[in-house]
Amino acid sequence: MYLRTAILLAAVVFAAVPASAQDERPVQFTLGGGITFPNSEVRDHLGDGYNINFGLTFNVNPVFAIEGLYSFNGLGQKQISLPVSVNPNEDGVPTDFFADMNMQFGTVNLVVKKPTGGVRPYFVTGVGVYYRPIKVTTPAVGFVPGYCNPWYYYCSPGGFVPVEEVVGERSSTDFGMDFGGGITFANVFFVEARYHYIWGPTVDTTAAGGSSNKANGQFLPITFGFRF
Repeated sequence: MYLRTAILLAAVVFAAVPASAQDERPVQFTLGGGITFPNSEVRDHLGDGYNINFGLTFNVNPVFAIEGLYSFNGLGQKQISLPVSVNPNEDGVPTDFFADMNMQFGTVNLVVKKPTGGVRPYFVTGVGVYYRPIKVTTPAVGFVPGYCNPWYYYCSPGGFVPVEEVVGERSSTDFGMDFGGGITFANVFFVEARYHYIWGPTVDTTAAGGSSNKANGQFLPITFGFRF
């Protein structure tokens, strides 16, 4: 549904772009957003999300450009079930846990594009730094004392309420690369897809009966936006 809505909005915007907007400027500001899909093993642990992008494109000549891009990607929550018990030797009760992650990155890219025309395909590739914080939580119950705040439109006599207990919270900053392509319309509106591969840290899971694994990341954002 989100993809169909974005395509419809893009068609409306493109129809309204004047012919004079096709003149290419030496420096263009990029603003875009879209859908981010985790790939490979990452898809087993995180859900689909969204992306918001800001950047600058320096047009060296009609064929080549250098792009600097910042992107925020909010990824979908993933639910898992683990047995939980009061004593280690007892059978556990299946309990829901939830994993939340966002991904932020800055990349520098080389852009190779068709030099002329109202519809210009382009190819992009580059490298960057990726920051990925993740949080694992589980539902719990906590006692809240009486509290009133008119600015929050809230007043409670106190008691036991559902809360979210943070089981673990980690982050990793790593190098990665991206490559992909897109199409620019009237030198203003664009749609593109980029594949991102991140070299993540090695995590030792032998304590839980596993082995050491690399927390590499693979993502495919599809973005709609403007360059002006």
